[in-house]
Amino acid sequence: MKSGIIAIHKPEGISSARVVTRVKKVLMAKKLGHTGTLDPFATGLMLCAVNKGTRISRFFLDGHKRYIARVCLGVETDTYDLTGKTVFTASKNIMDSLNNEDVEQAVKSFIGIQDQVPPAFSALKHKGQPLYKLARQGKKIEKPPRRIEIFDINIKHIELPKIDMEVFCSKGTYIRSIAFDIGRKLGCGAHLSKLCRTQSSAFKLEDALELDALEKLDKTTAEQRIVPLSDCLAFMPKIVADKPIAQKIKFGQKLLKKEIDPPLVKPNQSIRVIDNDNNLLAIIQLNENGQEYKYCCVFSS
Repeated sequence: MKSGIIAIHKPEGISSARVVTRVKKVLMAKKLGHTGTLDPFATGLMLCAVNKGTRISRFFLDGHKRYIARVCLGVETDTYDLTGKTVFTASKNIMDSLNNEDVEQAVKSFIGIQDQVPPAFSALKHKGQPLYKLARQGKKIEKPPRRIEIFDINIKHIELPKIDMEVFCSKGTYIRSIAFDIGRKLGCGAHLSKLCRTQSSAFKLEDALELDALEKLDKTTAEQRIVPLSDCLAFMPKIVADKPIAQKIKFGQKLLKKEIDPPLVKPNQSIRVIDNDNNLLAIIQLNENGQEYKYCCVFSS
């Protein structure tokens, strides 16, 4: 059975888990997961890992993301987005005092490395329970801040109280929290009212297949949209293994640096090992000693 990643354009109004169920049914896959949750109200790029592709999901979780977001100023909600209960509404005087220049300055101030507090309504877990479930029970758990990086925020349009912007960010960034923090910085409150993920690692939304369109395809045609394992990881340095090295990988034997001429890599940097037919054999990393490789994943049967 084919393995890899299939890029899906998630529609509004359904959960990420529901997308996985529908894609799995079309492909008749043994295993299928995703590489990053989108809230039900959000749309955009969702990478579904098919069969052995589920073993490389974590490498995409660490990838950079790009979003188009709409922030609505003047109203703060408990979930930081349009699905929550209103907890603060700014007065008319506060809203009338806002101007585009102040808004642009506040938004741009979030570019860079920073510590972000995850929202109480999130899929992060506390003692095995998702935070959003605890929050719905009135038990709001505040997780410690996490180090993230906003590489760029490009303001697309401002028509107060709405701001449309493009955000390019590191893993673990909550766009809802950015919206919340922008509102606090401006003193008017804010929430996220629209979100679309347009990029995840090297995958882009324009290459994704609409979920409804996928469901109209037969299994064989749908499988053609699966990106093979090796091609999924094109962002990783690669080594083409000869037969002796492929055999060592197959049996999990020790790999020494002197046996393989690697690209310029640092210790603990992931490297994909492929054969002459572009089949992914393994993902390896150079040990701290710089003389031996350790296995992260092995795909050679």
